[in-house]
Amino acid sequence: MRSDAIKKGIERAGHRALLHAVGVTRADMDKPFIGIVNSYSEIVPGHMHLDAIAQAVKEGVYQGGGIPFEVNTIAICDGI
Repeated sequence: MRSDAIKKGIERAGHRALLHAVGVTRADMDKPFIGIVNSYSEIVPGHMHLDAIAQAVKEGVYQGGGIPFEVNTIAICDGI
């Protein structure tokens, strides 16, 4: 699986240490990692609901046997 690129091999020991530090278990390492990109922001009214949607997506990833990782991105309207 693609996420093995950051999980497998001696050269990835540092990656695994950081992943363990954020709560990823040894059993989780055998599951696919799925990135969830979210532009949720408290200052953009049209994005206030995106945190709830991202949480639902993460629950779906867990139910499907994956490990979700949420990262944020700016919105096109983040000019404030």
